[in-house]
Amino acid sequence: MKKDFYLTRYALIIKRLESSPATYSQLENYLLNSFEFQDAEIKSYSIRTLQRDIREISDLFNLSIHNKKKGDNRYYIESRPIMEVDEYNQKLLESFQVSNALNLHPDFSNFIFFESRKPTGIEHFYDLFFAIRNKRVVSFEHYNYKNKMMTSRKVHPLALKESKDRWYLIAIDTKDKVLKSFGLDRVNYLDVSDNKFREKYNYNFREHFKNAFGVMNLAEQKPQNIVMKCSRHQGEYIRSFPLHQSQKETKETPDEIYFEFFLHPTYDFMQEILSYGKEVTVLEPKALVDDIRTHLQESLNRYIEDNTQA
Repeated sequence: MKKDFYLTRYALIIKRLESSPATYSQLENYLLNSFEFQDAEIKSYSIRTLQRDIREISDLFNLSIHNKKKGDNRYYIESRPIMEVDEYNQKLLESFQVSNALNLHPDFSNFIFFESRKPTGIEHFYDLFFAIRNKRVVSFEHYNYKNKMMTSRKVHPLALKESKDRWYLIAIDTKDKVLKSFGLDRVNYLDVSDNKFREKYNYNFREHFKNAFGVMNLAEQKPQNIVMKCSRHQGEYIRSFPLHQSQKETKETPDEIYFEFFLHPTYDFMQEILSYGKEVTVLEPKALVDDIRTHLQESLNRYIEDNTQA
């Protein structure tokens, strides 16, 4: 069996066992009949390889595959509440699936097209990951889009967070001891110092960002219940690809779908809602409704003024 095919096997095994338990024979048939195995011209899958794959899946994804030895000797993945699913492992698995598909087919560029985007600062990712794990002080230059200035920063790095295809460093600014976020795409001249910071920070970032949308400063706002209605067309998209983990569908009519969220009504979230135009209407809370109405009115006034001057 091809040595570089293991990640694809892992992904297929997880996919099969997440749907229902399976015996070795059922797993073998599933894998050998998959398009991935057929394209790679793989004809066999031994019980020894399965046992090795199970150990590797546990190490890589922190996902345990159990063997019910009584009865029909089925393999299964123990179900977990959805909130306990590790998004890191899920993201890693998705990346491996795409990567292996591309590696298997050198002519992928004729069939698969990625979005064209500028660099996102990912070249700093490993250095920052190292600094976070080893509590190293980090210095860099950071560009602020709002005031169009480049400033020098010295920080205690604590975490990395993704938001809308961008990565951010979450860190304590040593200048004012405030927790801040820095877009990696705006970081230059990064330097990881040999000096370690001794402060012990007790942030639980999983809880800190639980009700967040984006990486905006959450200190000044409390999470609120947000209600919105969508056109049937847009609602189907939002139903299949939720905007936030708190999303709940509360009502459905032939023409509309209603959703509720519990999160911080940040500027990032308002911008997301505005991007849907007339397809989405926020009903609650009143303060967010007023902010969106004001923003839309100002946009309309600008269009009127620009067209009048023209």
